[in-house]
Amino acid sequence: MNRRIAFALLAASLPATGMATEGAMGRTITGAQVTPYAAIIPPDPGLHVSVSFINYSGSIGGQREVPIGGLAALDVRANVDLFAGTFAYIWDTGKGRWNFASMITVPYIRPDVSAAVTIGQRSGELSDKASGLFDLYFAPVIASYHVSEVEHWSMGVYVYAPTARYDKGRLANLGLNNWTFTPAVGYTHLFDRGSFEFSALAGVDFYTKNNATDYKNAPVAHIDLLAMKRTASGWGFGAVAGWVQQLSDDKGPTADRLGGFKGHAFGVGPAVDFKKSFSKDSSIDFTLRWVKEFDVTNRLKGEPLVLNVSFAL
Repeated sequence: MNRRIAFALLAASLPATGMATEGAMGRTITGAQVTPYAAIIPPDPGLHVSVSFINYSGSIGGQREVPIGGLAALDVRANVDLFAGTFAYIWDTGKGRWNFASMITVPYIRPDVSAAVTIGQRSGELSDKASGLFDLYFAPVIASYHVSEVEHWSMGVYVYAPTARYDKGRLANLGLNNWTFTPAVGYTHLFDRGSFEFSALAGVDFYTKNNATDYKNAPVAHIDLLAMKRTASGWGFGAVAGWVQQLSDDKGPTADRLGGFKGHAFGVGPAVDFKKSFSKDSSIDFTLRWVKEFDVTNRLKGEPLVLNVSFAL
């Protein structure tokens, strides 16, 4: 195992956009959570850094009402850019079966949302945009268990803190105004002397109530799969798939009026990876993916684009 692998797990659950299930999305974006070598923390200790960019453009058309910012809106259209820096520390635990890490992500978000809304006796088309720091995201401990040189598992609990600004009545908010806890399990298997990889990451998002809108998101389960074939030139080509499934109905006056607003989504798309090594311990790694969502219910339907850049210095 080499140092490039470190960044995969540490960015493995990328922070999502600025709208929760309450806004017809969630902290989880279809196909965006898993990264290459998702279950592997190598034994090399120290601080590691990666940066990521996510663009999500999606919509819910027709006459489907969407709970968002304390409002009930129709024909919601959203474009969100998210930039994130992840800082991770790998603990000095040697080359045994277990390795551990801790991470924190600082995200910056730019949501742009439009919808048809009704406030009292007035109705019309509204648009809203914002920019600023998104909710802080961290994992106190991530554990990686190495079954063998080619088979690995990971376990961790990822936490979103409601650190960003939230204003009731806005379509585009910087944060979600709730805590979210995501226990997640990762798996990686390497084939053909490590040139072919299969990785998976599964988790469940547990939300606290948004006290500003009296809306409680139900738990949301998700699993992402990644297959990647790498060449000696440093290029890798593969595919990613994701499934997001809300486990029960949302709670609160608006959710009850909308029948619980239970949703799900599937998505598939291509993935490309390129690594450039400068020395034995110094390299840069780019991973790009595009996902096409389909079979979507009570969620925004769109096409996530995810770029991750990892540095080993």
